[in-house]
Amino acid sequence: MLRIMFAGTPDFAVRHLSALLSSGKEIVCVLTKPDKASGRGKKMTINSVKQLAEKNKIPILQLESLNSPEAQELISSFNFNIMIVVAYGLILPKSILEVPSFGCINVHASLLPSWRGAAPIQRSLCFGDRETGVTIIRMNDKLDAGDILYQQVCPIESCDTTATLANKLANLGVTSLLKTLDMLERKTDRAWKQDETRVSYASKIRVEEARLNWSESATKLERCIRAFNPWPGSYFLVNNTLIKVWRASVFPSVSGYLTGQIIRADKNGIQVMSSDGILNLEELQISGKKIIQAQDLLNSRYKFFIPGSVII
Repeated sequence: MLRIMFAGTPDFAVRHLSALLSSGKEIVCVLTKPDKASGRGKKMTINSVKQLAEKNKIPILQLESLNSPEAQELISSFNFNIMIVVAYGLILPKSILEVPSFGCINVHASLLPSWRGAAPIQRSLCFGDRETGVTIIRMNDKLDAGDILYQQVCPIESCDTTATLANKLANLGVTSLLKTLDMLERKTDRAWKQDETRVSYASKIRVEEARLNWSESATKLERCIRAFNPWPGSYFLVNNTLIKVWRASVFPSVSGYLTGQIIRADKNGIQVMSSDGILNLEELQISGKKIIQAQDLLNSRYKFFIPGSVII
């Protein structure tokens, strides 16, 4: 019988915790990151993993660090025999990895060894991958480098954003996790090593990356717009106004224009020249306002987008 400690924080994780509870698994404790202040009022918010744990009367640990002997002793006291980690947010020290008899397993949103690290979904979209997936690994003391227990492929559609792809991968992760646990209980698991020659890293997303750089190709910019949806949102500045872009399309290049120059602006979108191709901006948002179509933005801010002008 598995006695599970579950470690996770964002919505991607709560889908897995919910599935474990629905399948009748015994969760002895939930480990999640501390509550944090957010929004304009800086009110303390409770993440969805903690909310679900509270609803099901599961003990909760919210530790700032796992490195102290006290933290490790507290975690060990729950007498769990497997830890399931899904986007937890803190690195587990070796002393904790060695506690459960079934080990610590991690649900990772990529086809490892591709995109080890914090932002695999965003990086796969930015780089134009045709497919991604979910990998269940037995964790070791290196970043996402453990032996693979289970892997499932998911195609990436041309319209996928981080939000839509995360939803698909969460569904895939749930089924993959339950199959893996079944194999572990039956002792039919067959782990295999990762191919270290194929490793790539998905570094944490920085807000400044989301600023549209017109010296990139239109294809790359369109991918990044989808990758940074819903957070942090791709943006540019015009007339000292920050404008986010939520949907765009790519047109072939035309000659005679500078990068960042507006080619046309009408009901079909705002066309901006890139280093290779035209980026047609279709859904936009002035900071603090709602998302609107390009035509609606032009109705109130047409002087921002006069054809021939250049967006820096």
